[in-house]
Parts: sequence; structure tokens; C-alpha cells
Amino acid sequence: MPAIVLVGAQWGDEGKGKATDILGGDVDYVVRYQGGNNAGHTVVIGDQSYALHLLPSGVLSPDVVPVIGNGVVIDPGVLLEEIDGLKTRGISCDRLLISANAHLIMPHHKALDKVTERYLGKAQIGTTGRGIGPAYGDKIARMGIRVQDLLDPGILEQKLELALREKNQILAKVYNRRAIEIAAIVEEFVAYGERLRPHIADTALIVNRALDEDKVVLLEGAQGTLLDVDHGTYPFVTSSSPTAGGACAGSGVGPTRITKVIGILKAYTTRVGSGPFPTELLDEQGDWLRTTGGEYGVTTGRNRRCGWFDAVIARYSTRVNGVTDYFLTKLDVLSGLERVPVCVAYDIDGERCDELPMTQTGFHHAKPVYEYLDGWQEDITSAKVFDDLPEKARDYVHALEEMSGAQISAIGVGPGRDQTVQIRPLA
Repeated sequence: MPAIVLVGAQWGDEGKGKATDILGGDVDYVVRYQGGNNAGHTVVIGDQSYALHLLPSGVLSPDVVPVIGNGVVIDPGVLLEEIDGLKTRGISCDRLLISANAHLIMPHHKALDKVTERYLGKAQIGTTGRGIGPAYGDKIARMGIRVQDLLDPGILEQKLELALREKNQILAKVYNRRAIEIAAIVEEFVAYGERLRPHIADTALIVNRALDEDKVVLLEGAQGTLLDVDHGTYPFVTSSSPTAGGACAGSGVGPTRITKVIGILKAYTTRVGSGPFPTELLDEQGDWLRTTGGEYGVTTGRNRRCGWFDAVIARYSTRVNGVTDYFLTKLDVLSGLERVPVCVAYDIDGERCDELPMTQTGFHHAKPVYEYLDGWQEDITSAKVFDDLPEKARDYVHALEEMSGAQISAIGVGPGRDQTVQIRPLA
């Protein structure tokens, strides 16, 4: 059976949680393959809204096995808090599996994240300060501490002592911060390990065996394509690979097992944090999109920067991820507009550019070239099939499909689980 990859096709916050939840009935495993608790998914079921940060969205489906893959960095305190929060609302996390090879976010990572970002001043990346970047940095430097180390207090202490020889020097002598004491951290994290022990597993082996047994596996990314450390708007990116290629490395599933890549596109564009954003609206229209769309970060509560749909980015995401199907979310937010601008190209220093600029400088200089599509006035939140949408809304979908280079197979017309128009099966 296939492995399906679900990726954000913009800067994140496109509505991946809803897509995963809708697919839940057709999927046996949902594997989160990268990122940390710097991202969040909101899933609305009936009158209940669930904000997930580390847990895969599949945790809300009773027949799905949720998996945190090896490519994720985990703050165990945050994870346990999230598990306990769902338990109080009647949601069981007993099926949760956590890769023994996933890396841990330690106190020194969070401390360094906050002080280094502050010292960057106007050049800040816009991180959440949760230690994600430093944790990935230590992983690549081969100084990381992994989930499996929670099960061996001796190894945990040795690794932490080695890491803090350097990190405490940096905290104390460079940033004038207090050094971190080892003993208390070891005690705290060993306790986390005891609680998480039943969930820790060789997840790559389990997921591949599930595929061998004709189970359907959904590989779920956090953030979005333009935040990919290689393919995003570097350096204003995350520290991992949210693109479809990252799904293989972050889950242990080989690329030949992936048969479908579902990209999530918002009907307009948003971004959180610093960095270039060609279609950003710094006026009343931007405020209107933010308010109407409820564009506030799930994890941080920060206002999202808002702008019109960017077809250049959509084409780029189609290419980089090998997108086979798009899920277009929040189409209902655009109802009531007379005309809807769509960015079809960039003007860079007087030259038209139909694709993403090669250089950081070029992207910073990019000005949107707009085409204007007719809007619609009708409320579309009760639409069940594509023909229920007003003609102009259907025209907008068809135009975005053509500009993006991949078929749009589902459309979100409201936040609820049942407020989705499916044109073609996603699973």
C-alpha cells in the first residue's frame, strides 16, 4: 500500500491539520516527520477545537496509530503536557509511538535560542525561542541527545555533561547568562523517560512493516515549503526539511514507497516570522484577511502576515515536492470581494520573473505582478460538492489549479471537519 506525503505549499499554517483529520478514516498510520513544538495544527471537530503542537493530527482519530518520527525534535515536557491535556478531554494517546532516534530539545537549546535571537537585533530570524534550531544544530554536529538516551541515565548524563562543557561557556562568557546545572536536568529528563517508555519504539521498522501489510501511511510535515532549510527563503527558514523529500529522511520510509504527495494551499498567503513576502498587505486589506481568516499562530498567538495568493510560490512548491494533488483551504474567507488579486509573476528591478528568483537578493526585491479575478458574494460555507460553489468561486479554483500546475482535489469552505468539498479522493 502507498505512503502519502502531506506538505505545506507556502510558509506553513495552510491547514494541514484539517487535511490529516479528513484523511483519518482512510489512513492507518500518521507519521510526523520533522519540526518541533514551534509549529501547530488546529483541528475542529464539531464544536471542539484542538490545538496540536508535537502530536500528529492522527491522534484524534481512534483507529489511527500516531507516530513521531526520527526527524522531529522533541521537548518531552511539552509533549507530556500535550498528552495530558488531550487525556482530560477524553482523547487517548495510548497508541502513540515515538522514534527512539528522535532528538531532544534540552534546556540549553532553549536558553541559547532566546539569547542568540535577541542579539541578532534587526537581523532576527523570527524563531519561536523554543530551542528547535539549536537542537537541530547539535544533531548535525553529532552532539545531540536522543529519545533513546532517556532510557539510560548513565549515557544521558555523559552526553549532557559533554554538551554543557561548551554550552555553559557560551551562555556564561558570551551572553552573561547563568550556567545550567547537570544533576537537576538529568533527574528531570529521566522522569520524562519513565513516562514515555511505553511509547518509545523503532518506528521506521514498524511503519515499513505496516506498509508491507497493506496499511496506508500518511507522512505529515510541519511548517511549509518556503520554510525548508534548503528550499525555502533562507536564512528566514526553519532548521529542518518540511518538503516531501524530508519525509523520507524523517520517517525512515524509502522514496519508492511514496505514491502521492498532497500539497496544502491557502486561498491566499500568510507568513509568520521575518523574511521576504512579496504579496504581503500592510494595509486595511491585510487586516481584513487576518481578522476574517483568524490568522493568529496556533503555537505563539502571533499575528500572521497576510497577502494575496502567490502562484509563483505554488508552482515552485509543485515542482520541489512533486505535488500530485492540492487541498485548497479557506476559500470561504474570500467571499464578498468584488475582485480577487492573484500574483502571477514578480517584477525584479524592471524584469518580469515567472519563477522563484535564484538569489536571496532577487527575492527581497521581488514585487508582485497581479491579475484580477472576479469575486463572488455568496456564502459558500455549506457547500457539499463542487457544483454548489458559485460560478466565480469555481473559476477562481480552476485558475489557481492551472497556475499551480497540479490538480486541486479538495477545497476547505470552513473550519469544521465537514466543511470540505472533495472533488477527487485524497487517499
